[in-house]
Amino acid sequence: MKVMVQVDRAKIHQDLFFQYVEDPTIVRIEPEWSIVSGNTPIAVWGTHLDLIQNPQVRAKHAGKEHINLCEVLSATEMTCQAPALALGPDHQSDLTERPEEFGFILDNVQSLLILNKTNFTYYPNPVFEAFGPSGILELKPGTPIILKGKNLIPPVAGGNVKLNYTVLVGEKPCTVTVSDVQLLCESPNLIGRHKVMARVGGMEYSPGMVYIAPDSPLSLPAIVSIAVAGGLLIIFIVAVLIAYKRKSRESDLTLKRLQMQMDNLESRVALECKEAFAELQTDIHELTSDLDGAGIPFLDYRTYTMRVLFPGIEDHPVLRDLEVPGYRQERVEKGLKLFAQLINNKVFLLSFIRTLESQRSFSMRDRGNVASLIMTGLQGRLEYATDVLKQLLSDLIDRNLENKNHPKLLLRRTESVAEKMLTNWFAFLLHKFLKECAGEPLFMLYCAIKQQMEKGPIDAITGEARYSLSEDKLIRQQIEYKTLILNCVNPDNENSPEIPVKALNCDTITQVKEKILDAVYKNVPYSQRPRAVDMDLEWRQGRIARVVLQDEDITTKIEGDWKRLNTLMHYQVSDRSVVALVPKQTSSYNIPASASISRTSISRYDSSFRYTGSPDSLRSRAPMITPDLESGVKVWHLVKNHDHGDQKEGDRGSKMVSEIYLTRLLATKGTLQKFVDDLFETLFSTVHRGSALPLAIKYMFDFLDEQADRHNIHDTDVRHTWKSNCLPLRFWVNVIKNPQFVFDIHKGSITDACLSVVAQTFMDSCSTSEHRLGKDSPSNKLLYAKDIPSYKNWVERYYSDIGKMPAISDQDMNAYLAEQSRMHMNEFNTMSALSEIFSYVGKYSEEILGPLDHDDQCGKQKLAYKLEQVITLMSLDS
Repeated sequence: MKVMVQVDRAKIHQDLFFQYVEDPTIVRIEPEWSIVSGNTPIAVWGTHLDLIQNPQVRAKHAGKEHINLCEVLSATEMTCQAPALALGPDHQSDLTERPEEFGFILDNVQSLLILNKTNFTYYPNPVFEAFGPSGILELKPGTPIILKGKNLIPPVAGGNVKLNYTVLVGEKPCTVTVSDVQLLCESPNLIGRHKVMARVGGMEYSPGMVYIAPDSPLSLPAIVSIAVAGGLLIIFIVAVLIAYKRKSRESDLTLKRLQMQMDNLESRVALECKEAFAELQTDIHELTSDLDGAGIPFLDYRTYTMRVLFPGIEDHPVLRDLEVPGYRQERVEKGLKLFAQLINNKVFLLSFIRTLESQRSFSMRDRGNVASLIMTGLQGRLEYATDVLKQLLSDLIDRNLENKNHPKLLLRRTESVAEKMLTNWFAFLLHKFLKECAGEPLFMLYCAIKQQMEKGPIDAITGEARYSLSEDKLIRQQIEYKTLILNCVNPDNENSPEIPVKALNCDTITQVKEKILDAVYKNVPYSQRPRAVDMDLEWRQGRIARVVLQDEDITTKIEGDWKRLNTLMHYQVSDRSVVALVPKQTSSYNIPASASISRTSISRYDSSFRYTGSPDSLRSRAPMITPDLESGVKVWHLVKNHDHGDQKEGDRGSKMVSEIYLTRLLATKGTLQKFVDDLFETLFSTVHRGSALPLAIKYMFDFLDEQADRHNIHDTDVRHTWKSNCLPLRFWVNVIKNPQFVFDIHKGSITDACLSVVAQTFMDSCSTSEHRLGKDSPSNKLLYAKDIPSYKNWVERYYSDIGKMPAISDQDMNAYLAEQSRMHMNEFNTMSALSEIFSYVGKYSEEILGPLDHDDQCGKQKLAYKLEQVITLMSLDS
């Protein structure tokens, strides 16, 4: 406003302006404690602090006010000296004090005289003991001075806090080390008598004088002691040399034995390398020719989003109608409609989320659940959901920078509702891109991994495999095996040609059944296929003889407390054998009389087996391990699990160290390289086959750039990391590791391990930090060490290309979001989603109502009153 000065009847007008600004505020103080004598530093953060002419800090205790000075450093920061408390002589020194009032005198700002949100605490003053009755401590030069006492470290919750002590010896300070009951002072280079003075906060104390005596020449006893010690040392050295010589001879013999073992290992490694190279050349052609043209079993939108939003939950309430007893249905529906109006109010929703996140009992699982429920509830209003998400992300960035966390940590983890909402937002908006573009290379990679893993043995118990990208899932033992072609009877028409299926003679029966199901139903989604557990595998010899093969039966071999699963080799199934998958029979009475079995065929592969029942009963035979053997029996397939502590050393010795088999990891990696490259190139490209870059990616990246500009963050590494944490690490890594979120498939443990290696490589490609590799680096880092620099260039070019694209207007983005909302409006039951969200209102009703009552904007809209109406309608007592 303009300034006018009136002197008597004269009025003076000048081009001067007087400005009123908002009162200063205090956001945070640190630390929230001092000692009774005060004068410890307190850092204060707030706003408009530079406007105050005489800032002071105050504490009121026992009716008396105590004041100390503050110094303003900037508009948002100042430092104060804690006020001292005046305690009577009869006061107990070991008690913690809480002032009745604690606040700041900032000119005439009344609201800050008392800070309600601080629990400022005064701890007892440190107490020192005197240097004995004489008050003199005698020391030699270099000996530390120890001051004993108590309360030297305040008992602040969380620990790791200390007072700033200054100790003077004479006029010279010394280096101080503090514990709870003593203070150790490295004495300065002085001799003679000097006064010791300790200062801390607003107090100082002298425990007495220290007398540092000058060094004296060595006495005769000291000289004799040194000579004796020297003689003993010489004798000890001679004894050590003799022992070392003896050990050296033993070491030479051990080294020769080790050299022989290493020679054997090297010959085995050479064979592995030759096999790996040959497999690498032939398998790539097989994989590419077998995978072309197969149908991709995409999940529908609802199933896909449910698996991303609520992983592991098959039948979520948001997929079905709200279940409410009839007598409450009308009131509950009315309450949820009112609650829907609140959820669609941005002021309420932001307050609701912030309040929940401030509760200690609101766990990480709760945060993810609330984020997913809100996104399902707002599926029909994605424009509004996006607006809320942007505000939450903006708040998250502000908090991250205010707490002085490293900017690169933003969006690294899922510790807030906003971060999980961002994942869900991308899941909603990138579904079309997955189906039309990114899904194909991801599915091809999954198929390639699965097929390549199944070319070699896979342990049905441990999940370890001959072919793997993961060192943890690599069989470190030489497994002899042979590939068989089984002619499988077509289950839909036994008169049609038999279907050839590749299997290994070391496969368990369940593994063979799964390979047959993959071959017979290769174009059928996994959920629509028969399950291996529901089928029996018949080995047919002629028209009459049929043997049901099982993982365990009376022929299962048991050695000690180990029981080995049956394999094709165990049954001596030969190449080109005829097999059939038939529905599992739970009882012998279900079997047609025509399905008789040749007894001679059984005795041929196990002479110890003697069949005494009717022929048909053999079909449904169950494991016949006697109970005394069954208890404590450990099952194994190819490799006995090392987790069992009683395993013999001989078994351990038969395993080869993992480094020797790195060649096989490299062979597997080379076989799959094309599929990994195709996927990465698709995800890190702005130009796709018949598909443009999704608007959601450009829109969110531009938003992050705007936030960086707002906070004056011009470090390209930080901006790069924000984008990587936002999309590749938050969404794509999740999809790569879990292709079952996108496709109707089954992901085995070995496939999961290999996909995890690919996902880790994807993450490393998005990192801006240097990857320094050494001999101790994990094998997955070494595998792709040469490829990651190229992948990093792809990522940088991808982010640069997106940055150069024209910005998307809010109008265009809102039109796109409205279209997406219309397409999927009825995928989820909104009432059920609201009911699930309301359960958190019931749990934290008082905490949620509090901010709604005190916030002016919420008060104007009567949000607290409206929420109370909802609570009343939803109450069981209503």
